[in-house]
Amino acid sequence: MSVLLSVIAAYFPYAAVTAFTPGPNNILALHAVSQFGWRRSQKVIYGIAAGFLSVMLICGFFCWGLSQFLPAISTALIYLGALYIIWLAWHIAHSQPEADEGRQASFLQGFALQFVNVKIYMLGITIFTAYVLPSSSEPLFAANNALALTLIGTAGFLTWGLAGSLLQKFINRYYRPFNLLMAAILLLCALDLLLGHN
Repeated sequence: MSVLLSVIAAYFPYAAVTAFTPGPNNILALHAVSQFGWRRSQKVIYGIAAGFLSVMLICGFFCWGLSQFLPAISTALIYLGALYIIWLAWHIAHSQPEADEGRQASFLQGFALQFVNVKIYMLGITIFTAYVLPSSSEPLFAANNALALTLIGTAGFLTWGLAGSLLQKFINRYYRPFNLLMAAILLLCALDLLLGHN
């Protein structure tokens, strides 16, 4: 247990900065909660968390085996992720406050985002290769770190969701400039992925 805690303490600053800075999960959580409220955003929040954990487990399980193919996989994920983020930006820029009280964000929307979210792949790959695997190659150790990373990531997007909840009335009143700002942030994320890759 002490080895696990010391490894988590070592990568915590990097994981926390990644979790709390703007990114697809945080923007989606903020947007969903500001549009639908907490109750009707639960499914997308659960989807983000479940997808995040799934990706962290995949990263932990395959990290050592993927090392020889990593450049090709990273390139494909970067382009796929950038395209999805651009699509998400377009969707947010064109959305309006929901009049339909029965509508809510979906579990699948939050879950699927994780599999093209390059930010968390890079987080997982970096942490597993630099911190976790050098300390222990035991599957349970990797799984515990995947869970720890998921908790850190969840704290980040829940914080952004809380901001969406607290500012819901303001955001709905000024939804057009707010949505354009959120779309612009997502476009910057996509641009950063593409420029960082080249």
